Amino acid sequence: MKNVQEMFEDKTKKSISILKESLNTVRAGRANPALLDKVTVDYYGSPTPLKNLSNISVPDPRTLMITPFDPKSIPGIEKAINIANLGINPSNDGKVIRLVIPQVTEERRKELVKIVKKMGEDDKVAIRNERREANEELKKMEKNGELTEDDLKSELDAIQKQTDRHIKEIDDICAAKEREILEV
Repeated sequence: MKNVQEMFEDKTKKSISILKESLNTVRAGRANPALLDKVTVDYYGSPTPLKNLSNISVPDPRTLMITPFDPKSIPGIEKAINIANLGINPSNDGKVIRLVIPQVTEERRKELVKIVKKMGEDDKVAIRNERREANEELKKMEKNGELTEDDLKSELDAIQKQTDRHIKEIDDICAAKEREILEV
């Protein structure tokens, strides 16, 4: 019984952490080093995450500054940023690369909010699917005589309470991201 609940809890927490990572890549008009988390640079023939090759800082709310540990990697880093299709053009002075985050238009902000809502809905669907699988497992256990009818009912209630809690958490995460996007 507890095993089914623990598995459900683990799967839903993973799902929520993946949602958080995905939301970090949504550009909200403010400089955020997480925008560059998925950028990989071809460094001496091997794909290397940008954060392993440089120091990424935020000198002001609209600028990301990338200071490579190896100045010879600047052209490769610029190429990787362009390939990542972030919609930001890098500029360098030979020592650092600066990314100026453009102002997001009102129309684009509304599109981004829709994208965030869709990501949240997709995650809720995934959690509901996990709930269905957990419920089926519990019903199988009751059918095999491992659970009594009363135990089944209490376990199903516990799974539902966990589901409700996680869906509220997703709503809160998405609402916070929407506020960040709509903030001018």
